[in-house]
Amino acid sequence: MSKAIRYDRAGGPEVMKWVDVEVGEPGEGEVRIRQTAVGLNYIDVYFRNGFYPQPLPGGLGVEAAGEVTAVGPDVAGLRAGDRVAYVARPPGAYAQARVLAAEKVVKVPDALSDEAAASIMLQGLTAQYLLRRTYRVKAGDTIVIHAAAGGVGLLVCQWAKALGATVIGTVGSDEKARIAQAHGCDYPVVYTREDLAARVREITNGAGVLVVYDSIGKDTFTASLDCLAPLGMFVSFGAASGPLPPIDASELAGRGSLFFTRPTAFTYIAKRGDYEAMSAELFEVVASGKVKTAINQRYALADAAKAHADLEARRTTGSTILVP
Repeated sequence: MSKAIRYDRAGGPEVMKWVDVEVGEPGEGEVRIRQTAVGLNYIDVYFRNGFYPQPLPGGLGVEAAGEVTAVGPDVAGLRAGDRVAYVARPPGAYAQARVLAAEKVVKVPDALSDEAAASIMLQGLTAQYLLRRTYRVKAGDTIVIHAAAGGVGLLVCQWAKALGATVIGTVGSDEKARIAQAHGCDYPVVYTREDLAARVREITNGAGVLVVYDSIGKDTFTASLDCLAPLGMFVSFGAASGPLPPIDASELAGRGSLFFTRPTAFTYIAKRGDYEAMSAELFEVVASGKVKTAINQRYALADAAKAHADLEARRTTGSTILVP
């Protein structure tokens, strides 16, 4: 028997249970993975609390890394002993072992540890599509990233800086401001006492920015729009403070023909070729040292409820790893 986190009703962290599960042999096109590191993401909270409904009972977690222990029929390019990582649905990564479709995993290069790989599959691929595909950041751009000291935020700050951009980031405290600044954020803005839009206009000499990356949602919606220059893009990729209000298209027009998009990583990696190419670019930029992983918290997987409580209370910074 193996152990995993399961839950049978939506709710708070207390609904998660550490239980015995049976992990069978991989079927056609599948592999079995002994997991060594599991990533924690805010999307896990959305699944757990019912904001993103899923069939119950079920599991949680969408990313992990580990070692292939068995390969099913018709699997090419993978064998027992390979180190792999993945970001995949349906949720179920909070487990010691798992059977998964082979097409959902990618090999981990020797230059990366399992923990590093597990910590960047969702957050790192999110940073990749935000900066390289949703709005392709180039040298000389100025961007705004909310939650700059969070997992995605720290990766975006470093990567955007490596691309030659100026980075403005929102944070909740002076401590988080120092963390963000140490990872490439040129102008950390403490949202509890500073007016973000006013600071952006000051920094940009009144011009505004061409892109705002917003994972907060309801609480930052208006401020995000206020930061944008004409023809700017508002990228909503999360809703930590709650869902956005209804969007009035005429407001986007009146503010300067603004663009709005609500991307998800799973759309961007839906095609295997895109998944492989994005992962390769992510692994390369991390291995090069231009973007460093920031695993600032580790919890035993059995203590996932504590990890969720800390994440929701904004007591975490960078990435968090759950250890099976």
